[in-house]
Amino acid sequence: MRARTAIVSSVADQGVAALTNILVLVAAARLSTVDGFARFSSVYLVFTVLLGVSGAYTGQPLVLRRGRSDDVRGACRSAVVFTLLVAAALGALLAAGCLFVPGDTARALLMLGLVLPVVLGQDVMRYAFSTLQLPHLALAADVLRLVCVLGGLAVQPHGAPAARLVAVWGLSALPALLLSAALLHREVAGTPLRLSVLLKRGHLGQRFVVEFGVGNATSQLSVLGLGVFGNPLVVGALRGATTLFGPLNVLFTSATSFGPPLLGRLGSERRRVRATAGLAAVLAATAAAWATALALLPDGVGRHLLGDTWPTASALLPATGSQYTAMAVGTCGLLALRMLDPRTTLSIQVVFSLAAVAFLAGGYVLGGVPGAAWGLCLGSVCKAVATWIRVARLRRRTAPEQAPVSVSVVRSGP
Repeated sequence: MRARTAIVSSVADQGVAALTNILVLVAAARLSTVDGFARFSSVYLVFTVLLGVSGAYTGQPLVLRRGRSDDVRGACRSAVVFTLLVAAALGALLAAGCLFVPGDTARALLMLGLVLPVVLGQDVMRYAFSTLQLPHLALAADVLRLVCVLGGLAVQPHGAPAARLVAVWGLSALPALLLSAALLHREVAGTPLRLSVLLKRGHLGQRFVVEFGVGNATSQLSVLGLGVFGNPLVVGALRGATTLFGPLNVLFTSATSFGPPLLGRLGSERRRVRATAGLAAVLAATAAAWATALALLPDGVGRHLLGDTWPTASALLPATGSQYTAMAVGTCGLLALRMLDPRTTLSIQVVFSLAAVAFLAGGYVLGGVPGAAWGLCLGSVCKAVATWIRVARLRRRTAPEQAPVSVSVVRSGP
């Protein structure tokens, strides 16, 4: 497949997947009572965390592989089988644990346990298609899932319980799972199955899971901590502001999760780093433009989006917009490090996630809620600078190793 076609298919696939998640929440909100949607949202949050852990452990190490050798295709097959087995085991434990617990939330979690292999299995196949440079197959499966989930939810009655909505949402991914399995089987049939590799000490997924936990848990818990020990309004204000930048979160996640196979098409390390720097500029400009558009929204439109949270959230748009612009640069820096040396990203994630917490708390003490938002921005700026400094150091280290090779080729020509 041409590089341009692959890029278009991959971007479209990420858009369809993101649209599916958004429309699921919208449909559930329209069908549920207030309490029912709260239960569905809680269960969906649990799924989101499990999805992130699964992608970090299995999917992100997979997409760092290059080529279509038997080893790479076998790694794709192993990743899918491993995810299905682990999801089935976790789902069974979750369902068994909630079986005798009363309440609608427990029933919804039980349903999540039953459909967990379906939704996680379908997601890991997207990583496999990306690794094999077949993003158009992932796009076809995700379009089918979008059609099925909207069709399934559309026929549900108003006031449907959360457990029923979770079951319909999960089972709607079954046709996409079967299609993906059939398409992937043609590519990986007969390749070696090595599940033990995914459990060995030193597997990259173990580091990526820690990065996921540190990067997400520290920011979430620190904001909640300010709400508990400081002013509860800070949680709603920061949540409201970051919600407006949800599409950018999708772009950043897609860049780190599905960018390596596309950038791997470029021949040299230097070209890949330059392309990543160009992507950083594009994403930063996109973040700045999005922040500007949000700042120019009329109050009526803003209140329609966030209700009474809009006035406090809109006051944080300069800080949050600056933060997301810096996050774009830092995300692409981490992407470059993943391709140069994936073991260098963990230390950066840990150090600067903790630094962001300190900046958040210090900013709140000095300037209240706006100070907390600017503290988060400062943390993202420092992280972005650190990632690209590390990229530059790695490039200087590898450049002398590549120079003698090129010289020897020239000399051996005659």
